[in-house]
Amino acid sequence: MDGLANSLDDVSADGSPEFPDRVSLMEVRLQSQEDEITLLKSSLADALRSLRMHEQQIPLLKQHLIAVNPAAARALNHVCCSDGFSRNRKLSSNSVPDSSRNSVTSQAPHPSEDGHTGGEGFPLQTPKHRPDTPTQDRATQTEWTLPSRPAGTEKVALAHTRAVLSLSLEDALLPDGLVLEEALEKLQELQEEELSLTSLVEEPIQPSCIKTLRQAMSSPESLCQPKRDSPEIQSEARVDPTPPASREGAAGSASQPPQPPPRSPPGRGKDPVGVSAVIRVRRTSCCDKLLKEAQDRPKQKLGRKTASSTNLLTRSPSLENRAKDITPSSGSSGSRRGTYGQGHSIKMFIRGRPITMYIPSNIQNYEELKMELPTDKLELDWVYGYRGRDCRANLYLLPSGEAVFFIACVVVLYHINKRTQRHYLKHTDCVRCLAIHPDKVRVASGQSAGVDKDGKRVSSVAFSYADSGAFLCVVDDSNEHMLSLWDCAKGTKQAEIKSTNEAVFAVEFNPSDSTNIITCGKSHVYFWTLSGGALTKKQGIFGKYKKPKFIQCFVFSGTGDVLTGDSEGNILTWGKSAADVKTLGKGAKETYQIMRQTRAHEGSVFTLCVLQGGAILSGGGKDRRVIRWSVDLAPERECEIPENFGAVRTITEVDGEELLVGTTRNAILRGTFSDGFVAIVQGHVDEMWGLATHPSQSIFLTCGHDRQVCLWNTEDHRLDWIATLEESGLCADFCPNGSVVSVGLNTGRWVVLDLQTREVVSDYTDGNEQLSVMRYSPDGSFLAVGSHDNFIYIYSVTESGRRYMRFGKCTGHSSFITHLDWSKDGKYIMSNSGDYEILYWDVAGGCKLLRNRFESKDREWASYTCVLGFHVMGVWLEGSDGTDINALCRSHSETMVAVADDFCKVHLFQYPCPKPKAPSHKYEGHGSHVTNVCFTHNDSHLISMGGKDTCVLQWKVIGGGGALDRCTSVSSTSIGSLEAAT
Repeated sequence: MDGLANSLDDVSADGSPEFPDRVSLMEVRLQSQEDEITLLKSSLADALRSLRMHEQQIPLLKQHLIAVNPAAARALNHVCCSDGFSRNRKLSSNSVPDSSRNSVTSQAPHPSEDGHTGGEGFPLQTPKHRPDTPTQDRATQTEWTLPSRPAGTEKVALAHTRAVLSLSLEDALLPDGLVLEEALEKLQELQEEELSLTSLVEEPIQPSCIKTLRQAMSSPESLCQPKRDSPEIQSEARVDPTPPASREGAAGSASQPPQPPPRSPPGRGKDPVGVSAVIRVRRTSCCDKLLKEAQDRPKQKLGRKTASSTNLLTRSPSLENRAKDITPSSGSSGSRRGTYGQGHSIKMFIRGRPITMYIPSNIQNYEELKMELPTDKLELDWVYGYRGRDCRANLYLLPSGEAVFFIACVVVLYHINKRTQRHYLKHTDCVRCLAIHPDKVRVASGQSAGVDKDGKRVSSVAFSYADSGAFLCVVDDSNEHMLSLWDCAKGTKQAEIKSTNEAVFAVEFNPSDSTNIITCGKSHVYFWTLSGGALTKKQGIFGKYKKPKFIQCFVFSGTGDVLTGDSEGNILTWGKSAADVKTLGKGAKETYQIMRQTRAHEGSVFTLCVLQGGAILSGGGKDRRVIRWSVDLAPERECEIPENFGAVRTITEVDGEELLVGTTRNAILRGTFSDGFVAIVQGHVDEMWGLATHPSQSIFLTCGHDRQVCLWNTEDHRLDWIATLEESGLCADFCPNGSVVSVGLNTGRWVVLDLQTREVVSDYTDGNEQLSVMRYSPDGSFLAVGSHDNFIYIYSVTESGRRYMRFGKCTGHSSFITHLDWSKDGKYIMSNSGDYEILYWDVAGGCKLLRNRFESKDREWASYTCVLGFHVMGVWLEGSDGTDINALCRSHSETMVAVADDFCKVHLFQYPCPKPKAPSHKYEGHGSHVTNVCFTHNDSHLISMGGKDTCVLQWKVIGGGGALDRCTSVSSTSIGSLEAAT
């Protein structure tokens, strides 16, 4: 590559679309930090609420201890004071009962064997009713005064108070629900606050939990008598919600009449004591669990980039898993402790949405996994396609026998006799124009602007001829269509001027005068003159002739005249004329005017070509004809291009008789006027999405919006056949027996084609929306059809893939299906949807949704094309928005995975790659989003398919690093003759 190439790169595009937008990266980092802060806030809130509840329990417990055992109360008071509590702390009106204390203390229970004793042989004493009750007015609020100690109880050992100190909140609560109404309201408010805050932590509360809570709140019996195996009972020591008075009555003497159950407050349908018990148990278990996780979680050092891969994949179990991981009581049945513990799942965030991935059992330490580059690499082997639909003058023949053309970001040198290809891969965006140096060795190519904000698309390039190619003329596609002149030897710009605001289609030097340049385009022909380093122009005058809408092309005839082809189907001959003094006045200069008009084609004249003997060829758009003209523009011979190839785009001479013709339907034809033309290069003409490789042969199939289904041969590098469908094809898959292929269309219809006859053997319709994926089970007994109506349709397959019967339908996705894979045993399906959801289905069991995704973590998959999954998490770049990866494919050897992204790149990762920032080999060549990738049956090649660039690239898989890495340079076969070409 010489200095000229560098200068062209500077003009066209010196950027690269490799890195995503920094703004999106910052948004993802901010979202990750907010998620972490939300989790910490929730844990802190639970801890604070737990402390607040304990503070509310202390006065009640203290009051009850005062009533039950003054000595124990003094011991508790001493402990509380040592912990920082004030000895003279006043009780609020919300926590001090009034008449309830009289009802409890009037009944003194006898000592019993259930632990209600002050120690060994030391019964607890119950004080009598105090006539001097404290006031409830806040202004005159007083404390309870300790009663006088009875004889023999002056000193009580601290060990004797152990039973009293271990009392729970229920032991301290009183049976009068009317007095506790305000306290219960506060507890319920705290509960609602906890539910609202908990919903912010990673995952929402499951509907089943909310339903259970509502049933519990509406059923007094369930509140007062929780189930034996309920999580509340299993989460800690059993709590008896029976009021203290009832328990004491049961333990007391038979002479004491049993206390009636407390009445519910007016307007409430549930027992306040039972409600308090359930709330206390739930809050304590939740708070203790969060605190335990906070203590067990290893400390992480936060660097400057806190939203790196460790934030993208956060190892924190969900709320559902936390609920399942509550520590059960010893000996309880049905324990699931440790099944969903921390470290068994990780989270991946896409656009702020967490996606839980369960770690397979064979991975013991996820943190110690090392991501490395795959040992295999890719080398571009073949390019299928040609860009003729919207480009001009892009097909030339070199003396080496190689035809030069381009598609996507690749300049192709195709030897038409040897059927070999070489490639130039240093363009960063789609190539748009070509020019051949007079030495027939160097080639100039111009591309689109790429990602460079200041870059402009190069629409036309041309070498000078009179001085052996000393200059290169470049016209960009900016609003002013700047025309610049470059010194090829020095690589410096010699002149630049605004051309026109109209589109420019072509530029050429006069072959006999390098100071004369011509441009043409929309409604204009300009004649430029270089003098003293400055460019001046004169406009061609149409005069009495109708001014065409477009001047499509022009050439210099052997007589020195300029011939232009226009959109009216005419060939115009231009020449200099003397100044028209009568019309333009004195001092008028010479002008370029039309000397002759020749009717050539119906519709536009897309191309003109001068042959070695002086004869001229013209190619028509609407009539698809190629006409040979004599030097004086007399028609000599003509032929018509078949309709399926489109109109004539460009023509180049092979020898005296043989021609190469590029068409608007992206085909290159070779032939003569007498023998006709055959296609040597063909491709799609619209966006492609469907790709499938044969299970046992070196062939693959493509389909797209152009309604064409193409079968290609990877060994012979040819197109075997084309079938035209009634609708666009978006997905495809071969039956495992290899005799038929299913193609999904954009209307919900899908057809089955026979590979030999190309006939449709089956035709079905599922829904009325486009189909996105077709996938046969490994043994070929089932076919799964993924649709944009959110369903997966399952068909049983018989008669070697020629007959299908609806087996079932997988219902559960909340967005359209994007990818799916079968398990190796053919019983299960893994699927992805447009809202980044991963679901698993039991097909053999009736297409049932497997709600416990944890059970599928060790399942083996026959193919791996789902873009979301534990084994392929590392393919996602930091800051991805969920649509950046269009497709991926695991090799049949299960050692590597190829990825098609939205940034024109093909990536090759090792498999599995479950950690972020996994390294990969990156390969360029596509000029649009890469829509699909697929390995051939023996992993010898990888097929990648572009979207808008209509290009199919075939990559050869090179084992052990034997090939040159395409992410940094081109292959050795591409450098040879093009080192100084572009």
